[in-house]
Amino acid sequence: MATLRNTLSPNLIKSLCFFFSLLAATAPSLSSATSATDTFVFGGCSDPKFSPASPYESNLNSLLTSLVNSATYSSYNNFTIMGSSTSDTARGLFQCRGDLSMPDCATCVARAVSQVGPLCPYHCGGVLQLVGCYIKYDNISFLGQEDKTVVLKKCGTSEGYNTDGISRRDAVLTGLLNAGGYFRAGGSGDVQGMGQCVGDLTVSECQDCVGTAIGRLKSDCGTAVFGDMFLAKCYARYSTDGGQSYAKSHKYKTNYGGERTFAIIIGLLAAVVLLIIFLLFLRGVCSRGGK
Repeated sequence: MATLRNTLSPNLIKSLCFFFSLLAATAPSLSSATSATDTFVFGGCSDPKFSPASPYESNLNSLLTSLVNSATYSSYNNFTIMGSSTSDTARGLFQCRGDLSMPDCATCVARAVSQVGPLCPYHCGGVLQLVGCYIKYDNISFLGQEDKTVVLKKCGTSEGYNTDGISRRDAVLTGLLNAGGYFRAGGSGDVQGMGQCVGDLTVSECQDCVGTAIGRLKSDCGTAVFGDMFLAKCYARYSTDGGQSYAKSHKYKTNYGGERTFAIIIGLLAAVVLLIIFLLFLRGVCSRGGK
């Protein structure tokens, strides 16, 4: 390293040290951007409660561990941990947003599991929705059952009667409805939209649920700059420039190629490794150059 340092001019060393300092200063903002999927949306608990060290607590812990482990290789899964009685049986599922990478999905589900315990201490049932993922568990049966109960509705401020804006919003929502599939996303200009169903629904149940959510968005949010409609088993959302910040933090796309995304991730990881090695070298040069 000393030989390499001797081949560098003092001006170049100063420039490289400034570049290193700039990267170090911007690193926190880059890492904070990746945590947007962990943002809390809603959560809730259901009674009755269970006793500490009970059979249900043991089964629930096994269930939550299974959710976290499964999220490392799948964007959706459900589990049932059988107990000696119906009340001791733990049922649960997780669902990641359809455009998340596996590492982001795993991180989001792990974060959700770590938060739901303090949120619902000793409650038999719990649900937690983060921006990037959703988990639910209970000791009563809910898997495979359609549920269009409104869990959360959020509407932004009204932008007034803007015919063009409303038309583009409605076109995006219609596109989501017609897209099919468990995860849909698209946009038109400054209007972005997204919808998703929990994976335990059938295709027809998913379509029905998303259609209900979109209908409620149009009727309940009117001319609002953003709208979120979370039903128990699906959601639909839209956002415009000036709308909700976490809804705009990710530019939704309509097409996602698994192999292409994987290749991009591998390439980025390799670039990061090389960058870290280079920065470590620069730090050594800078520390020696200052002596």
